[in-house]
Amino acid sequence: MSVIDLDRAISVPETDHPDLRQAMGNRRIIHVDMDSFYASCEQRDNPKLRGKPVAVGGSRERGVVAAASYEARRFGVHSAMPSVTARRKCPDLIFVKPRFDVYKQVSQQIREIFFEYTPLVEPLSLDEAYLDVTENLKGIPYATQVAREIRAKIFQETGLTASAGVSYCKFAAKMASDQNKPNGMFVITPEMGPAFVEQLPIKKFHGIGPATAAKFNSLGIFTGLDLKAQSLEFLQERFGKAGSYYYWLSRGIDRRPVRPDRIRKSVGAENTFEKDLVSLDEMSAALQPIIDKVWRYCENSGVRGRTVTLKVKFSDFQQITRSRTLPGMVENRAALNQTIIDLLAGQFPFGKTVRLLGAALSSLNTDDEPETPQLSLGL
Repeated sequence: MSVIDLDRAISVPETDHPDLRQAMGNRRIIHVDMDSFYASCEQRDNPKLRGKPVAVGGSRERGVVAAASYEARRFGVHSAMPSVTARRKCPDLIFVKPRFDVYKQVSQQIREIFFEYTPLVEPLSLDEAYLDVTENLKGIPYATQVAREIRAKIFQETGLTASAGVSYCKFAAKMASDQNKPNGMFVITPEMGPAFVEQLPIKKFHGIGPATAAKFNSLGIFTGLDLKAQSLEFLQERFGKAGSYYYWLSRGIDRRPVRPDRIRKSVGAENTFEKDLVSLDEMSAALQPIIDKVWRYCENSGVRGRTVTLKVKFSDFQQITRSRTLPGMVENRAALNQTIIDLLAGQFPFGKTVRLLGAALSSLNTDDEPETPQLSLGL
């Protein structure tokens, strides 16, 4: 597709649906996603790693892959995979300890490039962000040209490649950035959007995890087209407030703005243990440094929350979460600790050993609306 094709297509298509016409206005959204960011940083800084399968993370028995190079991905290695499994899939896999100080420094370089083009930058993590370039600072008329310039400048200044998705809404831009990785770009125009979503498997929808995908599948919903066939009432009844979001998404509509002041929705920490935990006393003791880390963030930031969540992952990798929403904000570490330990004791005994524990606070005093907590601070 040529540069001009996208921006002609951004104009509102002919349609009898007023909501679709409004949603498909003239927005130009870019999703930039660095290619295998952590592993690429390591390969850039160590020439001996270039062209070889690399995993960033712990190589010990209980280690987990934080990132995998594309050479490693060809063997089926991916992030969040246990290191022993990754080694089995790729015997020549090279493990490298993460250097988060380096990753943060490079991420800041990349964000400074984004801000040369638009103040509307919504970081999602160290290696990806949304940009609204509808009215960009350089006056470039074409979103595709902005994306090309940004990717070229990232490579020039960091030596790393980035992929980009260009579209009229955040969801479509995110989906587009996955299409031509690594070091590629893909465009989804408003005319393409609904058809693209219809053929997309539910499990591929950004923001739909395995549990929600399984729930959709149990209802006979496997693709965007299946989702589009459901009524708004049906989806709201089964998925609550998210039902409305899924209803419009199935029609290629995502009204969410790019928010440069993106608010943290939860704060949490978790730890994977060298040896499985068996007793309640062991688990209670292991939770203390995790709770310390959560509360330290709360103290330093002034953030407080009402919903306390316990995360437990067992030796067979089955995972559960248990939450309790309190009438007021958790105001001290003792209250957080007591709630977490109560949640743990209420589930004990588990009948199997535990390899990971996590704790999180959500329904924060910074929230504008409730959201499912995400454990975001690793130990």
